[in-house]
Amino acid sequence: MRTKTPIAVDNYERIVPTARFVFIDNRQVCGGGVISKGEYPDRRDVLSGIKSQNIFWTAGKIGREARELRNKHKGAMIWLTGLSGAGKSTVATELERELFALGLHTYVLDGDNLRHGLSANLGFSPEDRTENIRRVAEVGKLFVDAGVLCITAFISPYRDDRQLARSLVNEGQFVEIYVNAPLDVWEQRDPKGLYKKARAGQIKEFTGVSAPYEPPERAEIIVHTDRQTVAESVAQIIDYLKLAHINQDFSI
Repeated sequence: MRTKTPIAVDNYERIVPTARFVFIDNRQVCGGGVISKGEYPDRRDVLSGIKSQNIFWTAGKIGREARELRNKHKGAMIWLTGLSGAGKSTVATELERELFALGLHTYVLDGDNLRHGLSANLGFSPEDRTENIRRVAEVGKLFVDAGVLCITAFISPYRDDRQLARSLVNEGQFVEIYVNAPLDVWEQRDPKGLYKKARAGQIKEFTGVSAPYEPPERAEIIVHTDRQTVAESVAQIIDYLKLAHINQDFSI
């Protein structure tokens, strides 16, 4: 049995009520048990992935505010999420081009690109997906500290993982963009042939087919790439960035 987050339990020999558990499927109890015998070690550090001890953050002589002042705009993490083939990378690279043309400091972190290096040792299991997004979020945080508009293009299927990324920066510095389109549209287009392979069982744990996707519940922006052109989607995002409080002093 594996859970996404730690769950507190007791030993049945010590405290009976909190040593019981049941499995529920579709509101029906389908199994259960008790935690019995033995002592279970504290695994919080293992589960969180924290292994380094006695380390300290080294502050530099130049802060984020000074970098933003020189850049003439504030930094932010612009997070594009959506199913494979929805157009995240296309929108992200065009958005970067437009913002760069306006004189802004930008950089795109693309899902496939980072799996060539930073996340080359990760697969597509739920645990590996979570670790992949954690790494991306930490890199994005550094870009924000550098006063850069960091644009990410990742499926990032789990809400908890995207919330973790949001929590790493200050309020207003994270802009979630849901690149939304019906699944059947992208299955028909299937530019990389991935959906066809997933349906044939050639790709395991493929989001939208054999692995879940949890749509954003409070995305700052939703673009509908099945009925918007790339230019229209990018214009919608830039209009938001011009008006949003994180970029009141956009240098354009």
